[in-house]
Amino acid sequence: MMKIFNPDMTVLQLLRRLALPAAGLVLLSIPGAFAQEHPEGDITSQDEIKQFCTNIADPARDQRYLLQKQELEKLRADIDARMAEMDKRKAEYQDWLKRRDDFLKQAEAGLTEIYKKMKPDAAAIQLQDMKIEVASAVIMRLGPRQSSLILNEMDPQKAAAIASVIASASDPNTSKDPS
Repeated sequence: MMKIFNPDMTVLQLLRRLALPAAGLVLLSIPGAFAQEHPEGDITSQDEIKQFCTNIADPARDQRYLLQKQELEKLRADIDARMAEMDKRKAEYQDWLKRRDDFLKQAEAGLTEIYKKMKPDAAAIQLQDMKIEVASAVIMRLGPRQSSLILNEMDPQKAAAIASVIASASDPNTSKDPS
């Protein structure tokens, strides 16, 4: 007879020796672990699966719709938040643009007053070194007599370019759209 328990054996050795018989007992104690499925069981399980799917189809669809609705509401809230931010930035931009336009009007009026008081030859030297658009705007705001004196003192090519800008600004066929 073989001894299972030896006083000199360690716990690990004892566990190794008893592991296989214990596994066999566990497998034998599970009812139907090695039983074969019968073909008539498949028909019943297929019917049960169809019945289960039919029973949960409407609740599953409702749940899907609910999840989609929640996602759409989140997206709407996100869009509303972005629109509010855009409206806020638009208001800030319009305020900045209004302040800028007011400043430019004041600066242009002040610049025009400066050139009104200058001698035509000194004004001509300064205006011909400016951007054409600025020089044209200043000359347009001056009186015709003073404008003609300044243009007369300028380089002929620069004076012609400024006169061209002034003429195109007063052309009725020119688009008012700045773009």
